[in-house]
Amino acid sequence: MNTYKEHNSCENMTFTLGHAFSRILIFVGSLSILLSTRSSCFKPKKLVTITSNFSSDLDSSSSLATWYGPSEGDGSEGGACGYGKAVGLPPINSMISAGSPFIFQEGKGCGSCYQIKCTGNSACSGNPVTVVITDLCPECSHYFDLSGKAFSSMAISSQVDKLRTAGKVAVEYQRVACNYPGVPITFRVDPGSNQQYFAIVIEYEDGDGDLKTVELKEGLGSANWEAMQRSWGAVWKLDKGASLRAPFSIRLTTIESGKIFVANNVIPVGWKPGQIFRAVGNFN
Repeated sequence: MNTYKEHNSCENMTFTLGHAFSRILIFVGSLSILLSTRSSCFKPKKLVTITSNFSSDLDSSSSLATWYGPSEGDGSEGGACGYGKAVGLPPINSMISAGSPFIFQEGKGCGSCYQIKCTGNSACSGNPVTVVITDLCPECSHYFDLSGKAFSSMAISSQVDKLRTAGKVAVEYQRVACNYPGVPITFRVDPGSNQQYFAIVIEYEDGDGDLKTVELKEGLGSANWEAMQRSWGAVWKLDKGASLRAPFSIRLTTIESGKIFVANNVIPVGWKPGQIFRAVGNFN
C-alpha cells in the first residue's frame, strides 16, 4: 500500500513537472513571436515628453516656497518683469511669484504660469493655486517666492496665520497653461519710448505665457518684420535710430509651443509713451 502511494506520488510529480515545463515552452515561444512581430496595436507608452514643459498631475515636482511683501499683497508691487501695478489688478489679482534664476531664466520665464500645492505643513489645505511669474528672486535656491496673497491661499482658511508664520513650506508644482478668459493680449508703451526708440511691455498671453520672439512691422503697406530685442523682463524694444512709421503691427512667437499671434495695426498713429493698447483676441 505504501509502495503504491509512493509510486503514484512520483508519477504525479513527473506529470506536474512535465506539464509546467510545457507551459513554459509555450509562453517563451509566444513571447518571442510577440517581440519579433511589428504591430500597429503594440505601441509602448512614452515615459518622457520632450515637446512641452506643461505637466500632467503625475508629473509634478517638489521644491520649497517662501513669501515676501505684504501679507495679503502682490509681492514687490511690480517686479523684475516690468508689469508694474498690473500684478495687483485683475486678471492677475496678486496671484504671482518671484522665480529663482532657474525659473526666471533672465526674463524668459516672465508670464509663465505654475500650479503650486503646499504639502509641508499641517496648515496646508492641499488645494493647488495658480501663479504667474512676475519677478526674480536672485538669492533663492528654492524655486518660488510667492506673494503674500498667493502663499496665504494655500492654507486652510482657519490656519492662514500658522502657514505665514512657518515662512517656508514644501510644495509640489507643475508648469501649466496660462488662461485669461476674455482678456486680450495687452501692449503697454514704455515711458522711455520716442519716435526712434520704441519699447513695450507685453501682458496676459494665454497658453505658454512667455515669448521667444517679438517682431514689429511699420505702416500699412510694409511687409517687412523687424526683430525686437528683450530689453529686460517682459519689456521688448526696437532701437532703430531713425523715425518709426505708425501704425505698428506686432507679431509674437511663444517659446514652448511655437504658436504665432499677430496684432495688426495695434499701435496707432499718434501713440504716446505710457499708453495701453489691446489686441483683438489672444493665443487661445
